[in-house]
Amino acid sequence: MTLFQFGPITNPLPTIKTGGYGDLYQNGLMDFISNLVKLLIIGAGLFAFINLILAGLQYISSGGNPETTTKAWQQIYMSLIGLVIMVAAFAITAIIGIVLFKDPTAILNPKIYGPGAPQP
Repeated sequence: MTLFQFGPITNPLPTIKTGGYGDLYQNGLMDFISNLVKLLIIGAGLFAFINLILAGLQYISSGGNPETTTKAWQQIYMSLIGLVIMVAAFAITAIIGIVLFKDPTAILNPKIYGPGAPQP
């Protein structure tokens, strides 16, 4: 019995030493921050969506109780306002990117050129 039944397994992605990751080695910190911001926005969107669903369930199960219905509506409003604020933040960022850099993704996906790096 051999260890690899179907042959050896090789890494499909080249490593940093062979230069296969492209700009990852040069823009590591900026890529990390950009990915962190994207992760936080996705997490906040999921939280708002789940909160909206739970508020809807609370509204449905309120049974006509005015206090519970009011709390559910407040939670629904706050979830929708949070989603609108997140979408507006992306829209404003894209508008500022277009005005200042002529690229809507310039702020969300920054490219920093250091010494020796090719300039656009």
